Amino acid sequence: MTARELDSAGITDPVLRAAYRRCRELNAAHGKTYFLATRLLPVDRRPAVHALYGFARWADDIVDVPEAGGDDGLRGERLAALQRRLDDGLRQEGGDEPVVLALADTARRYAIEHGHFRDFMAAMRSDLEVTDYATYADLRAYMHGSAAVIGLQMLPVLGTVVPREEAEPHAAALGVAFQLTNFLRDVGEDLDRGRVYLPADLLAGHGVDRELLLRCRDTGRQDRRVLASLREFEALTRRVYREAEPGLAMLDPLSRPCIRTAYILYGGILDAVARDGYAVLHRRAVVPRRQRATVAVDGLARVLAARLRHRNRSAPPGTPARPAQPATPARPVPEEVA
Repeated sequence: MTARELDSAGITDPVLRAAYRRCRELNAAHGKTYFLATRLLPVDRRPAVHALYGFARWADDIVDVPEAGGDDGLRGERLAALQRRLDDGLRQEGGDEPVVLALADTARRYAIEHGHFRDFMAAMRSDLEVTDYATYADLRAYMHGSAAVIGLQMLPVLGTVVPREEAEPHAAALGVAFQLTNFLRDVGEDLDRGRVYLPADLLAGHGVDRELLLRCRDTGRQDRRVLASLREFEALTRRVYREAEPGLAMLDPLSRPCIRTAYILYGGILDAVARDGYAVLHRRAVVPRRQRATVAVDGLARVLAARLRHRNRSAPPGTPARPAQPATPARPVPEEVA
């Protein structure tokens, strides 16, 4: 994490600064699409986003990465240990785990509901036991903890121009849309981990089951029934993006370009999957670098325009308009509020 970001956020303690840097490293290494979008946020809000993502990535790696967890029993023990550290950190704003330390500090600064973190950890624990979902309703219940609460955690950091509760359903839907996109992109990789996130009833409607998915994965062949189910899952995902879209205009204008960019980039993954012939059982679809760069440049232009409008609205009457420059936007929630 850059010193400028930490300084702008008012993070001065050396141990805490190191904790936030660790979270930024996790974001940069594992979430390239989201990390790119985060660069468009006002500098003083970036550390908080890195803390939220870094914690989520840390917990997810315990569940998903063999080197990090070993067998299910050991993974369960590690998740339980992380839960204890999380509870202690949120209660005492301390601890020896850097990612938890940064998360607890962010939760305090922005008055983020602790229940969102408990719901997230419950979803992580379920990943050790649940390997498929009978219906979309079952999957959506799981995604409340694994994805929707991420959007809800982010909302106090991003800020809104409407009452927060009005924006919350759209923020939750955006978190779900992003995760559904990942599920579609990673069907083959999840299958290798023993998991199928495509609802069983959706698959069955096209004559597909786990065995057929495994056979296609093992042989490298396509099957028209699998393709039909993947197209339906893509259509379902795009409907969730439409649920989320009205929330973009509800965000603080200074944060809006970041989330709009993430919205476009993640939607681009769906386009890449379709362009690649829905070959997600065999390879991961990738958004071309040039396309990502184009979206990022557009996002940067929107950031500069938003900062210019913000500066001009804040200037006394008669002050000449000034070009947009890196600004110090709204400060975190004061300690007495948090």
